[in-house]
Amino acid sequence: MVCSPNKGAFSVRRSQTLAVLLICLPGFALAGKPRQVGATPKQYTIEQLVKNVRVSGPHFSADESKVLYSSNASGIFNAWTVLSHGGAPKPVSRSSTESIFAVSYFPADDRILYTHDVGGNENSHLYVRAVDGNETDLTPGEKTKAVFGGWAHDLRGFYLLTNERDSKFFDLYRVNSENYQRTLVYKDEVGYEFSGVSDDGKWISFAKVNTTSDSDIYLYDVSAKQIRSVSAHQGNAQYLPEAFDPASRSLYYLTNDGSEFLRVGRYDLASGKHEEVERADWDYTFYAFSWNGKYTVSGLNEDGHTRIKVRETRGGTSVALPDFPDGEIQNVTISRSERLIGYKFGSDREPGNLYVYDLADQKLSQLTDTLNKEVNPKDLVKSQVVRFKSFDGLMIPNLLYQPHQATTQYPAPAMVLVHGGPGGQTRAVYSPLVQYLVNHGYVVLGVNNRGSSGYGKSFFTADDRKHGREPLWDCVEAKKYLQTLSFVDPNRVGIIGGSYGGYMVLAALAFQPDAFAVGVDLFGVSNWVRTLKSIPPYWESERKALYAEIGDPEKDEQMLRDISPLFHADKIRRPLMVLQGANDPRVIKAESDEIVAAARKNGVPVEYVLFPDEGHGFRKIKNEIEGDRKILGFLDKYLKRSGVRRAASG
Repeated sequence: MVCSPNKGAFSVRRSQTLAVLLICLPGFALAGKPRQVGATPKQYTIEQLVKNVRVSGPHFSADESKVLYSSNASGIFNAWTVLSHGGAPKPVSRSSTESIFAVSYFPADDRILYTHDVGGNENSHLYVRAVDGNETDLTPGEKTKAVFGGWAHDLRGFYLLTNERDSKFFDLYRVNSENYQRTLVYKDEVGYEFSGVSDDGKWISFAKVNTTSDSDIYLYDVSAKQIRSVSAHQGNAQYLPEAFDPASRSLYYLTNDGSEFLRVGRYDLASGKHEEVERADWDYTFYAFSWNGKYTVSGLNEDGHTRIKVRETRGGTSVALPDFPDGEIQNVTISRSERLIGYKFGSDREPGNLYVYDLADQKLSQLTDTLNKEVNPKDLVKSQVVRFKSFDGLMIPNLLYQPHQATTQYPAPAMVLVHGGPGGQTRAVYSPLVQYLVNHGYVVLGVNNRGSSGYGKSFFTADDRKHGREPLWDCVEAKKYLQTLSFVDPNRVGIIGGSYGGYMVLAALAFQPDAFAVGVDLFGVSNWVRTLKSIPPYWESERKALYAEIGDPEKDEQMLRDISPLFHADKIRRPLMVLQGANDPRVIKAESDEIVAAARKNGVPVEYVLFPDEGHGFRKIKNEIEGDRKILGFLDKYLKRSGVRRAASG
């Protein structure tokens, strides 16, 4: 999760990673009270649940009369625009093949920046769409990857990062907003991660990733052309640059140096003094200023939920944003005039909607209506946070989804859901697949095994060099926890996950072959040696960090073979389903091809679903529908059976 590169737009950034006024207006989607457990909900098709549109944004136009955002309402992500006070959305792009993601309006006219790759290959280019609709690729090149770096504070240009010179590193350019001519600002030959440029243009902040749990802040003096570290520390600690203050006198950052959780710090550019600004018993995920510095916006990762605060910079008075009873604000954008606040609000029972709140008039406008009218959110399930003790006493946090129809009398089959990463987190956000499975009678437990972010530094590093063992054992303990629940059939528990979670599925079936009844792997790693050798070149800044956490494919080849399911596939004896994108640059197609072939040699049922026009995950609705439908069919065939009625106690 990445913080928006638009200054003034803020969202949950790292997966490590207000409201007092209640307003109910006609047309606003409010979930209401959920159905009682035991009640039979209406069952929905995956088409109905996927038609709950997903959106991202918003980005204000120059005159703040319109908002730009991304939406998959057309079946694939495209750029859309809508009036800031609401109205009928209008498509800006009409792609039917590539997902297009909105980036920003230009600051003085209605030109638009957006980005897309080809077939999910992740080599995204940055494009300008002129007012007349003509498109210009600012970063051509088959293997070029580009990233928008935000608008310069003088509004006469913007920053752009591209790896066209060297596929491993991203150089920073300033682009003239009129003729699109570039000026090189910083040539990277180390592997720094760009954070931001001060408003006066004199300073650039970078992060230098050492390991997945250790990083440093570097500051580049543009006029002197010198770069230096400003975060010397002992032991593992994260130092993550966030934002320069509007006066360009200080850099605000996050760090967990000397503490379990990320807190907010400040570095004085003149004196070199560090001081603490804020701390909490959860990780701060971002800290930023509005365009002119009137407001600060911060976010906390509180037990898998996002807690955002908007405050006046002077005095720290909280800004009360309209609130709803079921869900949370997921990101915030403040207009340049600092009068309008745009944000996305959603829950795990409803996809997020975009809203704009006028601070002067205290008027709230809903911009999108993402909920499919055929779906009643009362039929869906809100997650609850639960914890269990793992094999060594470590408390493991989880999100539990209990189907309305699952009771002691009618126990349900269950799935342990493992997030991606390593270092990801199961969070309370809308997932069509999760709600589809739960709606059709499957209990889902989203496990945050050791190594997950959001629960402190010690928990985050507890899986280092232990993959395939302790984190997997947490998943087995998650299954045992499910077996203690009266509404779960203890004999029907499977495991499902994507990316690193897909690896955990394969590891479970290979290394704990009797633990789970079935496994569903979505684009998961089967051979760590190959995956770590085939890391995309633009991951250079994090390659060594992954080697430190998981293993070096040259120095630790035997260890990596020992924890790679492919080399132990002869032990797989439970039904397996594998889904894969043919263009995946992270977990390449061979990872799935070979584990499928190896498992089939055992005579166990193996279903393989390959998507020729996808990369790492689903971007096209038609593919998501096909994949999710086949997952349910697989589980119904190999895990679900007629309900077992238990005698009521008492």
